[in-house]
Amino acid sequence: MKISFHGAARSVTGSRHLIQAGGTRVLLDCGLFQGRRQEAERQNRDLGFDPKSVDAVLLSHAHIDHSGALPALAKHGFAGNVYGTRATADLTEMMLADSAHIQESDCRYVNKKERRRGKACRRPFYDSDDVQDIVRRFVGVRYDEVLSVRPRLKASFHDAGHILGSAAVRLMATVGGSTKTILFTGDLGRKQMPILRDPEPPPPCDVLIIESTYGDRLHDETIEAAKTKAQALVAHAVAHRSKIIVPAFAVGRTQDIVMWIKDLVKEGRIEPLPIYIDSPMALRATEIFRRHPECYDEETYRLLTSEGDPFIARYIHYVGSVQESQKLNSLKGPCVIISASGMCEGGRVVHHLKHAIQDEANVVAIVGFQAEHTLGRKLVEGWETVPIFGVPTPRRAQVIRFNGLSAHADRNDLLAYVRAITPTPDKIFVVHGEEKQSFSLAAAIQAEHPGLDVTVPEPDSTHEL
Repeated sequence: MKISFHGAARSVTGSRHLIQAGGTRVLLDCGLFQGRRQEAERQNRDLGFDPKSVDAVLLSHAHIDHSGALPALAKHGFAGNVYGTRATADLTEMMLADSAHIQESDCRYVNKKERRRGKACRRPFYDSDDVQDIVRRFVGVRYDEVLSVRPRLKASFHDAGHILGSAAVRLMATVGGSTKTILFTGDLGRKQMPILRDPEPPPPCDVLIIESTYGDRLHDETIEAAKTKAQALVAHAVAHRSKIIVPAFAVGRTQDIVMWIKDLVKEGRIEPLPIYIDSPMALRATEIFRRHPECYDEETYRLLTSEGDPFIARYIHYVGSVQESQKLNSLKGPCVIISASGMCEGGRVVHHLKHAIQDEANVVAIVGFQAEHTLGRKLVEGWETVPIFGVPTPRRAQVIRFNGLSAHADRNDLLAYVRAITPTPDKIFVVHGEEKQSFSLAAAIQAEHPGLDVTVPEPDSTHEL
């Protein structure tokens, strides 16, 4: 049995892990690489393996850095099924369609400028036809249900509490009369977050592939501290009649923010002010959230059954059309604009940043992890000039970071997850983190479990089990 790491190895994007067992090849996730343009071009044009050779995909969750390269599989000859929870199947279909649309729109926008400079045109990685090809192969399964992926190869999905439908994937392969179990965490969530249930305790495994996004740090901001910061931010917007731009993933983070804002209003800590959810995908994602109450925690389920729709309020406006979105650029504050993408690497939020970032009264609120080389990371790092659509743009708006809203497990959560696996796995691979985070978590695991084989795999490396 072999494991090859073709993405999210010593980086935090483009998750792709290939398992080879007894003549069968199964892919854990197939994510889109997000970051520097040239590197993204290379990583997303060449997936690192022959798609025609892959028998099946096991998908941990719908986020584009885990699912976004699936249409490229269809485009290049993949003929198997994609397995994931039912909520993941619904969300991924929507997100891939949106990804294709964003790529096509962004390419048109950039190419219009490139042609004037006599430069070559950009091409999307895939189109809507490729999306439809792969969506036809989706198979939705229930949490904890054991399914046969191939002869001598079974899998099950266990609630990871990260986004709607997210799961740790357990793969059981029988080779040469013995069975080896691999557990892949995908992205692990946190306890006591809005909407979703807490992550499920891990099942036993021989080999663990664990994420390390926050492998070297703790969430240093409590929920109460985040609420106090949000309260001050709204007061600033009201006093200066300014805009708060919130780059947020349309799936998960946007719905969490809506719940947070409603809580602040309900507690009397802020007065209602216009909130614009400027993402057609966020609107569709919210509709999918409504269809899957089986993923809700008790509090959200109670709100749904006693108070009606938990995602609606009179001051919350869902923006659909391009024309409505463009009007927000000339809108006077105070207001909050929540728009995708969460790392500012595409979508409508980039246009909002272009129009708002040079006004010192405005605020950009960063509510999630920002991968290296993304526009979001440059904002967090305090760059005074940032590239927007390839144009150096002065940044005068404030940038405020919220750590309390992260949907990722932190270092202590990850260590507790490993601790909860009984007996301790024979081998652990640490992935989906930048080098500093991955090596830090690996060292901490080894310190708690002396003698345990813990590896931070190199990109495109293959390991025998």
